[in-house]
Amino acid sequence: MNQNTAHSHSEDGASHTSPVILVKELTKTYIMGETEVHALRSVSFSVNAGEYIAIIGASGSGKSTLMNMLGLLDRPTSGSYRIGGVEAAELSKDRMADLRNTQIGFVFQRFNLLARTTALKQVGLPLFYAGVSGRESAKRAAAALARVGLGDRLDHRPEELSGGQQQRVAVARALVNNPGIVLADEPTGALDSHTGSELLALFDELHAQGITLVVVTHDMGVAARAQRIITLRDGEVLEDRANFAGQNEALPAGPLSASIANGAQNGAAAHGSNHAQLAVGAAMPATAATGGNHEDL
Repeated sequence: MNQNTAHSHSEDGASHTSPVILVKELTKTYIMGETEVHALRSVSFSVNAGEYIAIIGASGSGKSTLMNMLGLLDRPTSGSYRIGGVEAAELSKDRMADLRNTQIGFVFQRFNLLARTTALKQVGLPLFYAGVSGRESAKRAAAALARVGLGDRLDHRPEELSGGQQQRVAVARALVNNPGIVLADEPTGALDSHTGSELLALFDELHAQGITLVVVTHDMGVAARAQRIITLRDGEVLEDRANFAGQNEALPAGPLSASIANGAQNGAAAHGSNHAQLAVGAAMPATAATGGNHEDL
């Protein structure tokens, strides 16, 4: 993608390519006792299909709150968020759950895997809630694990996997429904430097396949891989700049290259309850999903 094209959106969203993410004057205010906490203040930006965006900021900058908004895990206090041209404020809870399960893949710092559950079943859970049959679900979950280099770890449980392997299970779960957007919140935060580099190489290859990537991080080394870097401070966009070094960097030849080059699986239409989708499409506690944890607003 031409970086100038991807980065030339005006405030009204005018572009030759309709953005898959369009945020206008987004605000989020939490009421904590008698105190108002302004987590986001009039945030505006857009993301085109296939872009690789890093959102960077210190703890308390609002980046995790923004990730919750983009992932349809929480609603803004005011402003507009359009995903795929659809206004999020107009979506029912069930429709938001559908979109989370079929259009957005989530990758979190702490993996959010279920204890005593095999990698194959972890990855197949989104398909279960999408109504995919058991046999087809197992086939597609196995293929997703093969894509991230874990084709020989299908029956392993989290306690039998290294931190890097657990994160790759989480990435496979994010990819199994073939989403157009992957949201990653501090994805290398719990990994050592070598394993983190392997994960970033995997993200590079996903980007090359046309997946839209939005990575939230406090690490400038992670952000440097992206095409664009959006810097948040005190809930506001401090800077939104092109990163030509990230755009032009050659993809490293890592151990995941061969498996990830396989074709993507077909997506599935999903219909399920909001809490069920939160447990799978964005496997995190409901309090965190809806802004109950304000440690890193």
